[in-house]
Amino acid sequence: MSEWGGAAVRERWVRTAGVELCVAELGDAGQPTVVLLHGYPDSKEVWAEVASRLAERFHVVLYDVRGHGRSTAPKPLKGGFTLERLTDDFLAVIDAISPDGPVHLVGHDWGSVQGWEFTTVERTEGRIASFTSLSGPSLDHFGHWINGRLRRPTPRRAGQLLGQTAKSWYVYLLHTPVLPELAWRGPLGARWPAILRRLEKVPGDGYPTASLGDDAAHGAWLYRDNVRARLRHPRADAYAHAPVQLITPAGDAFLSPSLYDDLDRWVPQLLRRTIDARHWVPRTRPDQLAAWIGEFVLAHEDGTPVTEIVPDGPYADRFGGRLVLITGAGSGIGRATAFAFAEAGARVVAADVDAEGAATTAELCRMIGAAEAWPEVVDVADEEAMEKFAERVAAAYGVVDVLVNNAGVGLSGPFLDTSAADWRRVLDVNLWGVIHGCRLFGRQMAERGQGGHIVNTASAAAYAPSRALPAYATSKAAVLMLSECLRAELAGQGIGVSAVCPGFVHTNITATTRFAGVSGDEEQRRRKSAHRWYGKRNYPAEKVAEAVLRAVARNQAVVPVTPEARGSRLLARFAPRALRAIARVEPKL
Repeated sequence: MSEWGGAAVRERWVRTAGVELCVAELGDAGQPTVVLLHGYPDSKEVWAEVASRLAERFHVVLYDVRGHGRSTAPKPLKGGFTLERLTDDFLAVIDAISPDGPVHLVGHDWGSVQGWEFTTVERTEGRIASFTSLSGPSLDHFGHWINGRLRRPTPRRAGQLLGQTAKSWYVYLLHTPVLPELAWRGPLGARWPAILRRLEKVPGDGYPTASLGDDAAHGAWLYRDNVRARLRHPRADAYAHAPVQLITPAGDAFLSPSLYDDLDRWVPQLLRRTIDARHWVPRTRPDQLAAWIGEFVLAHEDGTPVTEIVPDGPYADRFGGRLVLITGAGSGIGRATAFAFAEAGARVVAADVDAEGAATTAELCRMIGAAEAWPEVVDVADEEAMEKFAERVAAAYGVVDVLVNNAGVGLSGPFLDTSAADWRRVLDVNLWGVIHGCRLFGRQMAERGQGGHIVNTASAAAYAPSRALPAYATSKAAVLMLSECLRAELAGQGIGVSAVCPGFVHTNITATTRFAGVSGDEEQRRRKSAHRWYGKRNYPAEKVAEAVLRAVARNQAVVPVTPEARGSRLLARFAPRALRAIARVEPKL
């Protein structure tokens, strides 16, 4: 018995139509069954990361398609890979592993092509509870798509047809005799892992398996046995008899999104999602994929029809399903930012030193529309705690797509009245908290190789000096420069870095701000006075949250938010002497 990501893998063999299929199972067999189908030129191991995540909640089944991995190949190869034969294999597998109930089907690439066949033919009706399609169309739908554009051409339709024809260049090569087999068993097979790492950013973790050359050579018959026949004579009754979730990678080099323009015609219950990734999503984005699959499976376990689960925020297409972590999310700007990402359909980790505040934020995020939301408790100033926190987040939720280092504390008072302990506290939270977050989560993003974004909450005080805020302004100036340096370093890895600089924003930071060099009573008086002043200013945290999402979507470097923040930024650039004169003014509280 082997393991994938800590989940035990059990194997069995299923014999059907002259071949033996190697079937792997993970998770509790008493839970809903999810069947994962691999594509070309893969074996079932392409799903390893997704399967191990799903196994925590489901009975997960994978099998090597005939002629792939450890499954045997038909003899002769020609005619042995038709969709009809593949349907026989699928039915034999689910009869063995789930004889008494339907299964939830997930397919990638040619696994998705097969899945469309299984979900639209009469003999599998009632055996499939739901189908998630990823990077693979129905050949019947594809045939009708082509015929419709040939019969009723328009400039737009002609462009779509030509575009997909160009993307399908490899299909023509796979129809040539002998050459694909020689290439895959020779130089192409040897170089394929490096090609995937370079072009698709697939992690180099032992995938693909040693059977790649034979898998790809046998798999060429998937194309030869099916593509031309189905595209020329597509079935007229290819209607889905199960709910379908369509996940479209925005950067897929092989399939145009327009292929699915007419899909509502064929699928009565259709959920569309877009993922910011390339073709090999099961290897590059297993955390997000597992979350969407699990959500869709559970939505259909009780038989409730779900036709649409689409977030309606202004950045839903950009952040739907993305994993976003916000520190200082228990209140203020952090909570508003968590809500904004939740409205866009993101998966939100709301972290704060205040457990109750984090829990409330996560609960409200779920109500607003977050795909999922979890509270986490951590002190960003504690290096050891942050290291354990980063490990815990990666293990439980996956690698973060967007990190918002927002946690901060306020400190006001003259430099000469500010104690060393006060300096340490401000720098530990405002600067070191950001450093810990960038270092730990930024490294995870870089190692994943799929990009990401870091947002650091700085302040207008980062470039607008004030005699009343020496410690606070110093910490925020350091955050601003750190952000600029990181932006230069990480740009080549597809990781953006933004420094968001609010001005006077009405949050509860004024209620906790320290005032150095004054008595306890005077500190309380100043806190109340500052809170009243900020309340009259009444600039809402929600506008800062909007700026955060906009900064990520546009990959902006420095984002002054409030009018005074933008004005101070201009003065710092073009009239620094005036800004220094303003800095000498003592604020009256």
